[in-house]
Amino acid sequence: DPLAGIIPRALSQLFDELRISNTEYTVRVSYLELYNEELFDLLSSSEDNSKLRIYEDVTRKGSNIVNGLEEITVYNKNEVYKIMAQGQERKKVASTLMNAQSSRSHTVFTIVIHMKENSPEGEELVKIGKLNLVDLAGSENISKAGSDNPAKRERARECVNINQSLLTLGRVITALVERHPHIPYRESKLTRILQESLGGRTKTSIIATISPGHKDLEETMSTLEYAHRAKNIQNKPEVNQKMTKKAILKEYAEEIDRLKRDLQAARDKSGVYLANETFAEMTLKQEEQKKEIQELLLKKKAMEDERDRMVAVFADLSQQLEQRD
Repeated sequence: DPLAGIIPRALSQLFDELRISNTEYTVRVSYLELYNEELFDLLSSSEDNSKLRIYEDVTRKGSNIVNGLEEITVYNKNEVYKIMAQGQERKKVASTLMNAQSSRSHTVFTIVIHMKENSPEGEELVKIGKLNLVDLAGSENISKAGSDNPAKRERARECVNINQSLLTLGRVITALVERHPHIPYRESKLTRILQESLGGRTKTSIIATISPGHKDLEETMSTLEYAHRAKNIQNKPEVNQKMTKKAILKEYAEEIDRLKRDLQAARDKSGVYLANETFAEMTLKQEEQKKEIQELLLKKKAMEDERDRMVAVFADLSQQLEQRD
């Protein structure tokens, strides 16, 4: 398809390479949207997005996972068009004075590949690869973007959130280029999601799209400056290592055990003597403790979900191998 974009072209090439690799594999995709600093699953039939939360990936330091995000198994490159159409229907777009179909959000289309083989000792070895295709909403001038309908105020609010997350991304880029001791990844959900791609262990490519129009000179210069700074970031790519099923599941089991211990420690704080003995401080302490316990419960559930997902992946790969034999 001469009109195909980056996502279908990437999947097409991946399937061509996998087909000649002569190994067992699964390809799964997810489609995440970040709109007004809230996460949305573009492939989920559920309207409840409160379950989507960002956690550190225990199997890969410096990487994050979005728990609760639906993954769809893709069996051939032709299926990607249907999946993309499904996601595009739910994506936030709106008419502005600059663009009739202006993207009001950032999106991340993730492709995860699990490849399986057996070691000479008969152990199952798995290699995991991931490709994130990130589409950042354009940095728009509020007065230019406007809107030709009564939703002008909403468009302005969206511009503020878009520009705010891009501003945080800019600070992260500056901190990395200037080698600051602290990198403000956690100041935005966007930068948390992109953490591994910015100064991490991955290969990263950036495509800056600009306008040749004179009226867009300010935005064009800003985008080019952004890209110029970003290209100076130094990543340290590492080849993904093959791991045994036992080793992968052991890492999740150890993290779940650690979270259980943290959870018990948080619960044991109840009844701790407060130095000031003021009711307000005691109430505040209890509320903080409740939040801490809730956060630990959610994180423990996230790790259990990831463990179960990996078990399902192993089962899927084993089933393919049996069918092939």
